Amino acid sequence: MNPARPRRFHQLDVFTALPLRGNPLAVVHDAEGLDDATMVAFARWTNLSETTFLLPPTDPAADYRVRIFTPGGELPFAGHPTLGSCHAWLAADGRPRDAGQVVQQCGVGLVTVRRDETAGGRLAFAAPPLRRSGPLDEALLARIAAALGLERSALVQHQWVDNGPGWCAVMLASGAAVRALMPDLAALALSDLKLGVVGAQAAGEDTAFEVRAFVPSMGIGEDPVTGSLNAGLAQWLIGAGLAPERYVAAQGSALGRAGRVHVQREGEHFWIGGDVAGCIDGTVTL
Repeated sequence: MNPARPRRFHQLDVFTALPLRGNPLAVVHDAEGLDDATMVAFARWTNLSETTFLLPPTDPAADYRVRIFTPGGELPFAGHPTLGSCHAWLAADGRPRDAGQVVQQCGVGLVTVRRDETAGGRLAFAAPPLRRSGPLDEALLARIAAALGLERSALVQHQWVDNGPGWCAVMLASGAAVRALMPDLAALALSDLKLGVVGAQAAGEDTAFEVRAFVPSMGIGEDPVTGSLNAGLAQWLIGAGLAPERYVAAQGSALGRAGRVHVQREGEHFWIGGDVAGCIDGTVTL
């Protein structure tokens, strides 16, 4: 390991245009020389749902490489760190090979990020393919229902939507039912579940779905706004005809946040977008 030195540091709020309303992310630039133990320790120290470290790419097709850590360990892919890391890389004068897009290298491979100039420069990533799909088995559904404090019949739809972190998902009858949940996080942690819950909003709401993400086994509890989960949900819901090909999902209401995830299907691609608000721009000594 190299001696500690100042490195550029950003702290951002993702899936919101207003600070303090989305999902915070810490980004360490120029992370060459940091060993795994230091990355893990710093991620635990920030105590955010994710902290990322930017490195030179090892794939010639990529513009940068990112390693993504929760307080509990490393992830091969996550959505809000993808958008936030790209925003930070661009803010630090990163220059993509292709002016129309940025290519990120991470644990699942290459992920394309594009900027929508018609939406104020909002970033969106192309959802990676699902590693696991298909219905959940009844034994797992029974455990999920019990941990959520619901009858099994309340889980009206269900699916594996795993694109790296291990997501499974259930649908409830409404967005209001999703917001009202008071889950047993200890029970979910014992089952090592990374669980997404979704419900359609009532008429007149400004979003199509309410989403919550529970990941207590990773030291987070409930994640404020989750790009990877929403990417998996989009592939399931749109593919099954349960959602239109373009919609906005709300997440974070139960935590006092107002995250907004912009979903759009274009041909075979599912684009997951969100605004990013800057909060801190400085240096950290690591």
